[in-house]
Order: sequence, then structure tokens, then C-alpha cells
Amino acid sequence: MRLKNKVAIITGGTSGIGKATTLRFAEEGANLVVTGRRSGLGKVVEAECRQRGGQCLFVEADHTKAEDCQRVVDSALREFGRIDILFNNAGIVTKGTADTTSENVWRETLEINVTAVWRMCSLVIPQMKKQGGGVIVNNGSDWSVVAGKNALPYIVSKGAVGMMTKAMAIDYARDNIRVNAVCPGDTFVDRWMEKGYFEGSDPVTLEEAIREASDYIPMGRFGKPEEIANAVLFLASDESAFVTGHLLLVDGGNTAQ
Repeated sequence: MRLKNKVAIITGGTSGIGKATTLRFAEEGANLVVTGRRSGLGKVVEAECRQRGGQCLFVEADHTKAEDCQRVVDSALREFGRIDILFNNAGIVTKGTADTTSENVWRETLEINVTAVWRMCSLVIPQMKKQGGGVIVNNGSDWSVVAGKNALPYIVSKGAVGMMTKAMAIDYARDNIRVNAVCPGDTFVDRWMEKGYFEGSDPVTLEEAIREASDYIPMGRFGKPEEIANAVLFLASDESAFVTGHLLLVDGGNTAQ
């Protein structure tokens, strides 16, 4: 019960790392506000949280819209009266180089991966100040600290998340607001099972992706959402009380190479 009676907002919490973190937080006693674009999945998450003994409110939201972000924060305060933890998980993965990335892809990637993170932080920080503190965890990437091929807009966005995390950690340390980022490597998430996910400008099958992972990741496999969720739990809990401005790599050793 490391998060007993804590109120946490988790964006993009209906699948993948977000859902795994939502369920982990529920097991640890948190009261949860979970967002996503698909209400059907949201209702499933609400039910699964209750089965684990946690309270959960799903709010359908598109975090590229300022009014949706405000509605999420207002809903959390109306339902629970405070906000102790924000996990900025919602995001997208995009591909492309400087000359192949379209204006739309560039704009969409930065809107959800960077601007939405800033926007949610700007809305919860005044409340956290009022309460005497809080914790923000941003979802970065191993590409927050190193670069890779054919993913320019995504890499730029996650690099920005890393520096935003550090800058906010400095700005709000004296307000007892800790800001850190979890930085996963390739993680086996449920959306990979959706038909066509690996069909794109660089077509590859799921089986091929798994084989490639065994070659380039030192631990020889993809991460599991639950493994990332455990890292988020550490950063959100009092166990990391003297940790702020940190980018916690959970990447199977990928960036150690």
C-alpha cells in the first residue's frame, strides 16, 4: 500500500504501459483518474481497478486539446479533492527522417508528446503547490538520451521531455514537487497485436521484430509493461523521496552499448 490514499492522474492509461501502471497503482492503494480516447477500454480499466481494491474514474480525453486537459484536472479535484501524482504517459510513436517527415506528423508528434505533457504539468502544479507537494513522472524513452534511425520527430519529442523533466525538477524542488521521467526501451505492448501495427513505411512482422530485439538489446528481449510500471511506482512513491530531475532508463541495457 505504498500509494494509500494518494490521488493519481494517469494519461493514456487504458493500454500498454499506462494500463499496467494504472493496475499497479490500484494494487498499492491509489485513487485513480485515468484518461484515454476509447471509452470502452476505459470502462474495462475501471472494473479491473475495482477488482484490485482501488477507486478509478475514467475520463475520455484527447490531450492535444487544452479543454480536455482542464476537464481531466477538474474531474480529479471534484472526485477526490487533491492531486498527488501525475503520470504523463499518453503519447505516440512516429517514424521519419528530416526530409520524409510531413508537417502533419511533425505537428501531431510534438502536440501529444511534448505540448500535452507541459499542459498537464502546468495545470496540476498550482494544486500541488497548494497541497504542499506532489510528484510528476513523465514517460520518456531511451531515445530521450540517445538517438536512432528513421524516427526524427519521435526522438526530438522524447529529448524534449527529458529536458523538460530536468528543468521542472529544478524550478519546483523547493515547492516539494519532484519531477522525474521513466525512459523505457522497446516494450512489448498490446497495441503491437493489433492488425497492421507493423505494416508501414518499413514493413516488419511481429515475429521479425522479436528476432531483431534478441540481437540488439543486451538482455535479448523486449521489456514488459509491468516492468516499466514498477519503475514508475518507484518514482511516484516515497521510496524515491530524494530523487528529482532523474531520467530512469528501463531498457534492458540498450543505452549502455
